[in-house]
Amino acid sequence: MSAIVVLSRRDLQALMRFDDYVDVVAHGFRMHAEGRTASPPPLHVPAQDGGFHVKAAALALARGYAAIKTNANFPHNRRRTGLPTIQGAILLFDSTNGAPLALLDSMEITGKRTAAATAIAARYLARPDSRVATICGCGEQGRSQVTAARHALKIERVFGWDIDRAAADAFSREMGEQHGIDVQAVSDLADATRQSDVIVTCTSSTTPYLGPDHVRPGTFVAAVGADNPEKSEISPELMARAVVVADVAAQAVTMGDTHHAIRHGVMTADAIRAELGELVTGRKAGRTSAEEITLFDSTGTGIQDVAAAACAYERACELGAGSRVSLS
Repeated sequence: MSAIVVLSRRDLQALMRFDDYVDVVAHGFRMHAEGRTASPPPLHVPAQDGGFHVKAAALALARGYAAIKTNANFPHNRRRTGLPTIQGAILLFDSTNGAPLALLDSMEITGKRTAAATAIAARYLARPDSRVATICGCGEQGRSQVTAARHALKIERVFGWDIDRAAADAFSREMGEQHGIDVQAVSDLADATRQSDVIVTCTSSTTPYLGPDHVRPGTFVAAVGADNPEKSEISPELMARAVVVADVAAQAVTMGDTHHAIRHGVMTADAIRAELGELVTGRKAGRTSAEEITLFDSTGTGIQDVAAAACAYERACELGAGSRVSLS
């Protein structure tokens, strides 16, 4: 057995730019819309004060790849232990012969590929003149979502909201300096969102906190946090009012905010306008009017993970990056 490539978070940061994540994730969703991926349902393993989810997918690029990602999600970590909320690893395989190819840190890939999907969705679902965004959840993912919003749109002002005001304050300072724009920590969520053209929810909440009264006509909402059946950020009433696009519809109806709206009887699976890949391929329309409230239900898929991991692996092989470990 050949040695496998091991890529740390620092390795990945040196190998991959945000633009790279956007390109490979868009290609992955395109392949999914064309029926050229395998993406089984995620597996969720509950644990005390948190849980684990396993996501997997396969796709054929220059060679066939399959990836299996295990992420731990422990929302109390930041306060109790100082550890990150999200930790995990990705195993990348050659899907033609089963050979393990690489072991990659999943924190970097999960954060960037999730934000990349938001940037792609914003191309089709946000108004081009969007200038103000609210980020709900001021952790690592919230920081990546600022990058995503500014990648797709000319965002000039950002509000940061978090149940931990200290986290929002740190977020506003760091993001303001990094992006050179006005970033303000807020306590009144509704006041911020009613001024916003774009709202991103990326928290670990299990209780919806964004409703119809928070959102003005023409807003684009990226619902990012609900990546297991217990999490919920968007009220069923807002889901029913919005034009909903899912990353993968079959997954959104079982674990996203769409799942909760269906469970409450205010929405059906047929109400999903499109999957993201169908927007990328042009098979279906995204925003069709300036007044629509559009919502991207981003549950996170193995398609994104395998596309990003394969790109990083190929670059590491070209450049000799990372380390090598033999399992034999």
